[in-house]
Amino acid sequence: MDILKNSISQLKNLYIKKEISPVEVLNQIINEISQRDKEIHSFLYLNEKVVAEAKSAEKRYIEGNYRKLEGIPIAVKDNICTIEQPTTCASKILQNYIPPYDATVIRNLKENGAIIIGKTNMDEFAFGSSTENSFFGPTKNPFDTSYVPGGSSGGSAAAVAANLTFGALGSDTGGSIRQPACFCGVVGLKPGYGRVSRYGLVAFGSSLDQIGPITKDVKDSAIILQIISGQDKMDSTCLDIGVLDYEKEIEKEIIPSKYKIGIPKEYFIGGMDKQIKDRAESIIKQLEKQGFILEEISLPHTEYGIAAYYIIATAEASTNLARFDGIRYGYRTKNYSNVQELYFNTRQEGFGFEVKRRIILGTFVLSSGYYDAYYIKAQKVRSLIKNDFQKAFEKVDIILTPTTPELPFKLGEKTSDPLKMYLSDIFTVNVNLAGLPAINIPVGFSRENLPIGVQLITKSFTEEKILQMAYYIENNIK
Repeated sequence: MDILKNSISQLKNLYIKKEISPVEVLNQIINEISQRDKEIHSFLYLNEKVVAEAKSAEKRYIEGNYRKLEGIPIAVKDNICTIEQPTTCASKILQNYIPPYDATVIRNLKENGAIIIGKTNMDEFAFGSSTENSFFGPTKNPFDTSYVPGGSSGGSAAAVAANLTFGALGSDTGGSIRQPACFCGVVGLKPGYGRVSRYGLVAFGSSLDQIGPITKDVKDSAIILQIISGQDKMDSTCLDIGVLDYEKEIEKEIIPSKYKIGIPKEYFIGGMDKQIKDRAESIIKQLEKQGFILEEISLPHTEYGIAAYYIIATAEASTNLARFDGIRYGYRTKNYSNVQELYFNTRQEGFGFEVKRRIILGTFVLSSGYYDAYYIKAQKVRSLIKNDFQKAFEKVDIILTPTTPELPFKLGEKTSDPLKMYLSDIFTVNVNLAGLPAINIPVGFSRENLPIGVQLITKSFTEEKILQMAYYIENNIK
C-alpha cells in the first residue's frame, strides 16, 4: 500500500488505528521529495527539522488526545509567511528572507497539529498562470513534465498531484488556486473574500487575494477550510461570520429536485477546447438526469472581466510592491552611490521581467490623467460584474462552468505572448472581482491524459454549498 496516495482523512484513520506512525510518514515523504521532486520542482524549501513534531504527534495518538490535522504533512505556497522557513515569493529580491512571524493560517494549521513540510514554488510574487516566472526555475506538471502545472500556485498543486504532500495552501488573486488545481487534476478551493485571514500573505492585489486549500479530494478541502477560517484581529478585512463544520456539511443530503444550477452562456465560448466543452456538457446532462434543475443564465459583463481585473490587480500590485526597496529587508544592490541609485538598482536587479511589467502597468493606470480613465472605470465594471452574480443567485443556488478554456499548455508555449497567458484566467478572474467562493473539481482526462476540471461558484460566505455539490459530483458523476 502506497501511504503517500492517501487523502488527509484516510491518513488520519491509519494513524488512529496505529497502522503507521507520523514519524514513518514524515521520513517517507522527505525521502520521496528528495528523489522525485528534482524533475517536478514543486518545492523551493524542504523542512527537515520537523521530526520532533512528528514524534510529538505520535505520542498524542498513543495518548488519544490528537487534534484535527495531527501529524499531517502540509505544504505552503512561498508567499505565505513562516517563522522558521524562508518566504521568498520565488523572487531574487526576497531570496534569503525568513519572516519573524507566522501567517494566521499557518498558526491555525500548527495549532491543529499540522506539520509544515516545506514551501512550494510559484510565479514570482504570484504574477503568472504557469509557474514559469519563478526566479528559481519553473515547476512541471506531474502528469507530463513537458507541460506547465498552471499558476501561480503551481508548486502547491503539483506537489499534491504528485503525492509529495497530503495537502497544500495556495493563494488566489484571479484564479491562482483553481487554474493550477485544474491543470494538475486536484481540488482547489478559493474561499469568499473575508472568510480567511490574509495576515502574513505577501500582498499582490489586496482587494482580490484569498488563501485557500489544494487537496486530493473535497473532504480534505472542507477539513482545511474549517481550520483556516474565522475572524482575525490582525486582518480588518477578515469578517466575523460563523464558521461551520464543513466536514459534516458536505455529507448532508442534497435533494436534486430542489436544487437549481445555473449554466452561464458566456462561459461556453468559441475557441474553448472541445474536450473541455464536451466534458462539462456531459456533467451537466448527468446532473439533469439525476433530477437537478438546470437553468441557462446570463452574466452579461463577463467579457470585460479580464480587462478590469488586470487594471485593478496591477494597480494594487504596484502599490504593494513599493515596499521592496533594499532598505529594510531582502536583496540590496551593491552598485549605488546615492539613495536613488540604491532604490533603482535594487528593484532593477531584484525583480523579474513579469513583475516589472505589472508594476509599470499598475503605476501607469494610477498616474495623473489616467486614474479616472482606467482605474475608476475598471472599478465601475467590477460593480457591474458583482451585480451580474447577485442577480443570477436570485434564480439559482450554484453556478457551474469550465474552470479553464484550455488544457495545460507546453512549457515555454506562451512566455513570449503575455496576453495569451492572461486570457487563460478568463473563467476565474470574475469570481475574485465579485469576492465569491469557488472550487475546481477534477472530472476526467483528455485524450492526451491531461486533467480536465469544472468550477462551481456560489454566494459569499456559503462555501458549504459548493463543497456539498463538489462532494456530490465527486461521488456520483462518472
